[in-house]
Amino acid sequence: MRRSRSFIPTSKEAPSDATLPSHQFLIRGGFINSQGAGLYNFMPLGKIVLDKIRTIVKEELDEAGCSEVQLSFVTPIGLWDRSGRSETMGKEMLRIRDRHTNEFVLSPTNEEAMVELVKNRVNSYKDLPVNLYQINTKFRDEARPRYGLLRGREFLMKDGYSFHSCTEDMVREFNLMEETYKKIFTRLGLDFRVVEADSGAIGGTGSKEFHVLANSGEDTLVVCEECDYGANVETIFDEEQVDAYNEKSYEELRELKIDKKCSCGADLHFKKGIEVGHIFQLGTKYSAALEANFNDENGKPRPFEMATFGIGVSRLVAAVIEQNHDKDGCIWTKETAPYLVNIILSNIKDEEQVTLAEELYLKFLGEDIEVMFDDRKDRFGFKMKDAELIGYPYTVIIGKELANGLVQIYDRKTKEKTSVKAGDIFGKVMELI
Repeated sequence: MRRSRSFIPTSKEAPSDATLPSHQFLIRGGFINSQGAGLYNFMPLGKIVLDKIRTIVKEELDEAGCSEVQLSFVTPIGLWDRSGRSETMGKEMLRIRDRHTNEFVLSPTNEEAMVELVKNRVNSYKDLPVNLYQINTKFRDEARPRYGLLRGREFLMKDGYSFHSCTEDMVREFNLMEETYKKIFTRLGLDFRVVEADSGAIGGTGSKEFHVLANSGEDTLVVCEECDYGANVETIFDEEQVDAYNEKSYEELRELKIDKKCSCGADLHFKKGIEVGHIFQLGTKYSAALEANFNDENGKPRPFEMATFGIGVSRLVAAVIEQNHDKDGCIWTKETAPYLVNIILSNIKDEEQVTLAEELYLKFLGEDIEVMFDDRKDRFGFKMKDAELIGYPYTVIIGKELANGLVQIYDRKTKEKTSVKAGDIFGKVMELI
């Protein structure tokens, strides 16, 4: 993409309500803009990042044997009445009426709708298990939408639902999805933890959360540094203690000692996390309520054993930046960067610089490398600040050193500049990416 043809409205100032780095830099970098309280538009850069995350999620789920569907965003309230959740979801569930006064909800999650999809279409134990998922818009009417994409009202979510003939097979799928989620977050280049969690309004007998570790996270976790154990404080302490811990910053929590020990004998420590995934063992909570049955080996009707699995896809856009940023802007992981390589000219009027930049740009395109060519006539310093704000992993700087046969590679993460012979620059960048 040529910068002169792109729509990337960067700015020096962030909105006054943007208190977290991800909120500030995603707005300033031209990734998103606010449409209203808790509502955000994804502009071209943001849409690229969102799609890259979505692709990784889909690839790993498909590899694990899941099948993608797409349910209606609008769901009849009757389904929620039958499951008993029309009241328990409370005011977060936005209700609407059509011209015939029929009542619907903007889906905050889709357990009921997915049960209806499978009901009477999977009739025998021989057709099980089935694992269906979608990556679709959700709406939850948050009382206090804040922190940009981390706590918005409308968001993109991956929600999956599995159906089984017995508890043992449901637990097997639950464990498979835990490993699949680990692969997803690892591919995204994130430092994360899997922790024991409270099932909340979704219900069921057991659940695990996936948290991106970040000092700005809303959730407080207890983790072991010697083994994989981790838990949300909600599962360990009483409500009053939980509220107290969640109100403390990471710096304050670091000074607190936990009296409990891990089962491995090591000390436990507090961490802050951003919840980006949650998986639940539902049992027959929804299938029984909605009378969704299959015939077992003896021809007897039984409700499906179920599990459900969620990932906050749009939330991950912000989570990446909460974990990867500095005072100057975003530092995208290679897997999530909107463009891997950025090419900057220090003098757009220098024919030799322009010729080399054009050659490099076309070479990268020829290798299907995501490349931005900043061909604007603005000052070099301005373009470099833009590059740091946006967070391209590598920027090729073609400037005065070209007279000596050299160009520079700027590493956004380390902020190091390396001089390379002009003839070797393409190969060197390809090695790095």
